Amino acid sequence: MSCSVTERVSDNRAAGGSCRLRGSSNNLTTPSSKVLASPGATSAVGNLRNRQCCLCWCCCCSCSCLTNGKNNDDNGPTKNANVTDLLLCDGDPPPSLEEIRSWGKSFDKLMRSPAGRQVFRDFLRCEYSEENILFWLACEDLKKECTPDAVEEKARIIYEDYISILSPKEVSLDSRVREIVNRNMVEPTPHTFDEAQLQIYTLMHRDSYPRFVNSALFKSLAQQQPGPDAVEAVGTDEPCG
Repeated sequence: MSCSVTERVSDNRAAGGSCRLRGSSNNLTTPSSKVLASPGATSAVGNLRNRQCCLCWCCCCSCSCLTNGKNNDDNGPTKNANVTDLLLCDGDPPPSLEEIRSWGKSFDKLMRSPAGRQVFRDFLRCEYSEENILFWLACEDLKKECTPDAVEEKARIIYEDYISILSPKEVSLDSRVREIVNRNMVEPTPHTFDEAQLQIYTLMHRDSYPRFVNSALFKSLAQQQPGPDAVEAVGTDEPCG
């Protein structure tokens, strides 16, 4: 006889409320799993199992699809933020519609705009490649330093966060660039990561930027104001190759 979701939930609750991730052989027990004992637990489980972004069938999952309005971290916008809110950057006035549309024609213009970088960062977060723009921004910040001690400290942090193979935020660099970075780290300067920064910039341009231009996020911003110009096609006039 097949076992229903309700029966499986009951069995798990009786066994101590453990939660098994699909594709994993380990049981993870969390305090949040106590929510299964509530009257609406069965329907909650059914709803959560339909969420494609969630690998866990129980209610203890804390993935971003369940955290509306909360930041994924403390340093940037969220996946669930109102798209127009992404244009408000450091109290500056929001960019014009013309400027927003220029982001779809030039990656350089997108990256030169604080609001553009913020919107692009939110898109990269949805693609799980936010570390690329974070690394690029960290390199830009390093270039502003002139004190040797500050340069050395920031260079060390950048290396540990984005270059080290032990870091979960490691960016994708080829062996040639890695060798250059390693040599430069012997005596760090504000330009220690120039080669690596250029390679990641090129990667974002060729790989992520075309998808960004065609994303619902960008299109909703580029057509946010109705009018004759709202039907203007948004595309990439510059080659990505």
